[in-house]
Amino acid sequence: MIIKPIIQGMVARSAHPLGCEQAVLEQIKIAKQSDPIKDGPKKVLILGASSGFGLASRIALTFGGCSADTIGVSLERGPCAKGGASAGWFNNHYFKQHAEASGHIAINIDGDAFAESTRLHVIEAIETYFEGEVDLIIYSLATGARPNPETGELWRSTIKPIGERIKSNLISLEDDRWSDVVLEPATEKEAQTTIKVMGGEDWESWIDTLINSESIAQGCQTIAFSYVGPEVTHPLYLDGTLGRAKIDLHQTSHSLNLKLANYRGGAYATVCKALVTKASVFIPGLTPYMIALYKVMKEKGLHEGCIEQMQRLYRDRLFGQKQVPLDCERLIRMDDWELLPEVQREVSTILTHMNSNNFAQIGDYDGFKSDFLKLNGFNFETIDYMLPVNTDVFINSNN
Repeated sequence: MIIKPIIQGMVARSAHPLGCEQAVLEQIKIAKQSDPIKDGPKKVLILGASSGFGLASRIALTFGGCSADTIGVSLERGPCAKGGASAGWFNNHYFKQHAEASGHIAINIDGDAFAESTRLHVIEAIETYFEGEVDLIIYSLATGARPNPETGELWRSTIKPIGERIKSNLISLEDDRWSDVVLEPATEKEAQTTIKVMGGEDWESWIDTLINSESIAQGCQTIAFSYVGPEVTHPLYLDGTLGRAKIDLHQTSHSLNLKLANYRGGAYATVCKALVTKASVFIPGLTPYMIALYKVMKEKGLHEGCIEQMQRLYRDRLFGQKQVPLDCERLIRMDDWELLPEVQREVSTILTHMNSNNFAQIGDYDGFKSDFLKLNGFNFETIDYMLPVNTDVFINSNN
């Protein structure tokens, strides 16, 4: 079949397998050509491994200097006779293929990270392939809902302000259209369920499970990803439901740090730069900010994609240092270049003049949308998208 990009609002409904492989290969190339990660982990568990920071972490740690073996957990739509797989499924497939060709262990576990059966599968894989222990656990799950482990009822997250309504805007990737929106304040219940989904409770539960199964190696570290952003994004993000969840995540890192101290390890929340991911495109107000940010940081030679950000995280922050550099709240700050005063001044100037008529001209909308398309295997110059793809070969593959 010929596979074309199908976008509905902010969601890509199709993925191109050869483009997904190209995306993986490009990240592998960047990791190999970067200054290497030294004294890094050898046995890594990634919860949420199929895209974004999770996939980039897996690539950086395998190909960026420390030659790690990995177990990646994700829930993706696999190929079937009626249609192709999700981009994340293809990413996992091709990462495993290229990692194993380079002599690395790469185990893909396709399952719901919130399910008890998946945890048992992970523990079994750690015992089978890693001699029973992991030395780095990366928590990179991004989802809109999480089941209550006791009742099965779904907690659902919301992206809303707290206290008062705010005016914001969205840019539809389907038709490149800017729309103004008014967001009503969240109820207390909505704020609490967002914390349940996107806070630190499940991260801590995973670490407790691995401690109880004696799967934690001496010196084991764990990290989870967060975002803070500049003042212009705070009304909806930091001061809203998402911010409450991230604060809970940050606080969880402190309690986990105490638990892992028994293993001479540590736990850290890592504040990353604003980047195009499958989750970030849904946040009102963030796309205009990001296309302004992309323009400024590219002009200043400071722009990083997910792989560059993760390579720098593991090389310059988490490993190879006498002490992990932290801010006053014990956060690893990978948004340091984004928040430089000279960067934010220029971004603010662009945002002051940005509107529905000129956003594509004064911001880097083309670069933003290109990154989104590449998340799903499209917009690579080396791929002829008019050629049909035999998707049947993936149906019985061992992913």
